[in-house]
Amino acid sequence: MILLSVGTQFPFDRLVRAVDGWAGETRRQDVVAQIGPSDYKPKALKCMDFLGPDEFRKLQAEADIIIAHAGMGSILTALEMGKPIIIMPRDHLRGEHRNGHQLATAERFCETPGVYVAKNEEELAERLNRLDDLAAAQLSSKKAPDDFVRRLRTFVEDDRPPPGFGIRLFNVIFRS
Repeated sequence: MILLSVGTQFPFDRLVRAVDGWAGETRRQDVVAQIGPSDYKPKALKCMDFLGPDEFRKLQAEADIIIAHAGMGSILTALEMGKPIIIMPRDHLRGEHRNGHQLATAERFCETPGVYVAKNEEELAERLNRLDDLAAAQLSSKKAPDDFVRRLRTFVEDDRPPPGFGIRLFNVIFRS
């Protein structure tokens, strides 16, 4: 099963339309989509606007591949669950988000094993047409590094991040 998720804050019709078109052309019937407040109504996808957290986590666990916007929750969950993920960032210049942070996130993860970045619909179609080539990241441990736990505890308890927390968070988790 393939799971498409666009989050809950904004519509991401460009991604939904692209995956729906691909599913229709390839006659895939195993694509389940959480489409949020979308104006586009998919024809080939099994879709719902929103799901509760437990139901959504169950679908993530059942999925063979996840397709999502470039949200950190989606990326980290796919890595944690050992699922390959294709991300297509929302483009703030198209009105798909408030700012360009998803473009920056996609750029940051473009070399990460298990994370496949599609910058546009054409790249997304290329990735989708080669699903058998996608492999999940092999994390060495599901236990968070001690430095990460210490930094996260400081952030939560002090209500402010320690210096360099946001920039180095990814490196602490995945590159140490």
